[in-house]
Amino acid sequence: MPEKSAITSSELGVLWLTYQEKTMILRILEYLIEKADDEKAKEIMTNLYGEIDNYVGKITETLQNEGAVIPVGFTAQDVNKEVPKLYDNGFDIMFVRLLKEISMGLHSLNITMSYREDIVLIFKDLTAITQKYYNLCTQYLLEKGLLVKSPHVSMPNSVEFVKDTSYLGGLAINPFSERRSLNTVEVAQIHHSIESNVSGLQMITGFAQCANEGEVKDYFNDGAELAKSIVKELSETLLQSGIQAPQTAGGNATRSTLAPFSDKLMMYCTSLFCSFSMGSGSLGTAFSLRNDLPAKMTIFMKDIFEYAHKGAKIMIKNGWMEEPPQMEERNQMIKK
Repeated sequence: MPEKSAITSSELGVLWLTYQEKTMILRILEYLIEKADDEKAKEIMTNLYGEIDNYVGKITETLQNEGAVIPVGFTAQDVNKEVPKLYDNGFDIMFVRLLKEISMGLHSLNITMSYREDIVLIFKDLTAITQKYYNLCTQYLLEKGLLVKSPHVSMPNSVEFVKDTSYLGGLAINPFSERRSLNTVEVAQIHHSIESNVSGLQMITGFAQCANEGEVKDYFNDGAELAKSIVKELSETLLQSGIQAPQTAGGNATRSTLAPFSDKLMMYCTSLFCSFSMGSGSLGTAFSLRNDLPAKMTIFMKDIFEYAHKGAKIMIKNGWMEEPPQMEERNQMIKK
């Protein structure tokens, strides 16, 4: 059996990042499983916990075999299962679905940055697990009437090609141009963004209620306002084309103000959601042909980036930001 090659810098980076994300998800699941009052939801989360925990073990073993230090990530100190329920009305599965949506994008990207067969296999397996549980969460929410689908549309009976550049008009560049109705690709991007931000709003509202540090509480409140503004702006865009904006039928924060998670974990989770939102916004910009939509998405991404940057400063200030493995400082080594 041929000897395995040493892992590359990119493989070390994606394994490190995955360890951070998975240990965070394990801590969140520990609390949600403890507080679940629906047996089907508890079963989904318990089975997911077992599968994620197995791959955290595989990542740990891989890093140990390479002589790399194991990251701190998130531990039992970052979760308190004894406090009352922070979320209700199906939000536990909504939260898990949102986390799996983020994981789906990360694992696909990580495969493209991995070369060694055993590491590629880890991310292929994690991708399959993520897709499986994302679908289970989606079907659960639909069955419970807690998830609103995107609007239906009449099926096309002929193929059309764009005839002139007025198709691109959306008042963003030329205020006198005619604004056409949204196409289905654009509606898909907008609906997805609203759905994600509504879930993010519910998540961060709970975080704001229970955060320990005043600065962190204020940060989460600012995040809630940012999510509200994005949902409002995109909902108005749909309504201008005569399309009803999605309204979630379930999920809410309770009245509890006792924190189930450390401020460190909640800040990291919010940072992860910001990164996901910026990536999703980039896709929305790339596939939207009406010129007002990329303009809006670009403004959203700027606001989200500034918000995430503010959060990074808070994490550094409090010693919560674990530093990824560094490349060698070659210039400094040469100077010696």
